[in-house]
Amino acid sequence: MNRQAEGREAPVCGPSRRGNQPGPYGPRLAKLAEPMTLQQIHLRINDAATGQPTPVRLRITDAAGTYYAPYGRLTDFATGVNQDVGGNVQIGAKKWAYIDGTCEILLPPDTLHIEIAKGPEYKPIDEDVTLLAGKMSMRFTIERWSDVRKQGWNSGDTRVHFMSPDAALLEGQAEDVAVVNLLAAETDDRAIPNILSFSGQSFARSVPTCGVAVNTFNDSSYVGRLALLHCHRIVYPLSWRSAECDTEWTLADWCDQCHRKKGLVIWACPRGSLTADCDYGEPLADLVLGKIDAFEISPDDAGPHSALADYLQLCDAGLIVPLVGASVKSSNHSELGVMRTYAYIPPGQDCTYSNWIQAVRDGRTFISNGPVLQWTIDGAVIGARLVVSPEGKTVQIRAGAESLLPFDHLELLWNGQILATAAPTGRSPYRVELEHELVVRASGWLAARCTTDRTHGTDSLPLAHTSAVEVCVSESPRRAEPDAVKHFLSELDGMLRFASKIPLGGRLRRVVEEARTILAKKLSP
Repeated sequence: MNRQAEGREAPVCGPSRRGNQPGPYGPRLAKLAEPMTLQQIHLRINDAATGQPTPVRLRITDAAGTYYAPYGRLTDFATGVNQDVGGNVQIGAKKWAYIDGTCEILLPPDTLHIEIAKGPEYKPIDEDVTLLAGKMSMRFTIERWSDVRKQGWNSGDTRVHFMSPDAALLEGQAEDVAVVNLLAAETDDRAIPNILSFSGQSFARSVPTCGVAVNTFNDSSYVGRLALLHCHRIVYPLSWRSAECDTEWTLADWCDQCHRKKGLVIWACPRGSLTADCDYGEPLADLVLGKIDAFEISPDDAGPHSALADYLQLCDAGLIVPLVGASVKSSNHSELGVMRTYAYIPPGQDCTYSNWIQAVRDGRTFISNGPVLQWTIDGAVIGARLVVSPEGKTVQIRAGAESLLPFDHLELLWNGQILATAAPTGRSPYRVELEHELVVRASGWLAARCTTDRTHGTDSLPLAHTSAVEVCVSESPRRAEPDAVKHFLSELDGMLRFASKIPLGGRLRRVVEEARTILAKKLSP
């Protein structure tokens, strides 16, 4: 814990207001170097659009950098994986508390620094205020600078772990996430948090602006990992972690069970295989076989750009599936929705869990860590596939991007190459629009993205990327790029080598061989 960055230690909660005498719930107050009189403040943060309290992420510090937590929150809290996740978060060196819009808090009469955040579409509050002696309340108003929900784009987080449904609902509202997918996962000590809260195809907890669905994360560390969403029943077993792989179980079996239960299969941790024979593991074969419904991008250690590079190469190989964004929050060291999925639900449909999942399944998505993208082809939001007829038809592409943080480019991609680009102008929020006419003479794939010139090793740089749209001239698919196909064939060969080493690898080998046969046909003229 970074004491230097945080300054002095503030009371944990509820100390006496008699100078520096420790109260019954705040013995740490006695550690302060000098007496301090604290006064109880009722704090309220209203949404400008409704005038009512709204859940937010809150941070209050004094001139010395001391962090003050509201009642019911701690100044010192666990930040390890699966350690009391929810209600608090530490982002870098900064500690924050999640509140439902109101709280009671003990503060010194002093100059205070107030920071309030509510996801990427609200203007954050970051200001100094002077708390006068005797003052009993403080009021703030937070307002939107963007509201793409009104245009049908509903944000979601496809994977968070270890929170309670109630904590996920609070943090989802505070980060302005409409759909939170809380996934039960088997831990190393064989616990399964949230398995009893499984909700399948409905929300376990919900309010009008946010819903939390509980499903499962199925983990075979040596072969790959899958997020199974919207299943009407749990797909068991939840894990298969034997280094010897002493079972005939495969991820393909999980996929098939999930689809029979009307679920959505997400390839999680795309480079999550622990075998040295293949970076991608079995999910690559399952994708070739049509068993994978979406591809996950998350702010992992390598940053989201490495996974996006894999995604674009998959598109070049003719393996196009929707993109989804996940925070993979599993501790109080990251915020929910830091990478998120925006899914388009057409007018007249409510943002139910089933409708949101269907939008993902259809490919009406973009992923983002802040910027907001909107795009249409011939005036419509297009899903995973567009059929163009006759050859040579012109399609009208319109795209727009906006962000509180500066970005460098809005780009349209055609078969992975930049088709058109534009740069934002002015001040925050930064905005840019782009229109382009594309004459479609052959099948290919389209996407739009918002990027900066620096694209390495960090999730903090503004990034947004649409799912690829497969454009087919008269139902004819694009011929795959041979180099991309050969790359993934080599990966499947590595998976076959792995399957040959394990005692009961016959079923896995048959899955990979079938996928290899299908993928190799893409090299045919």
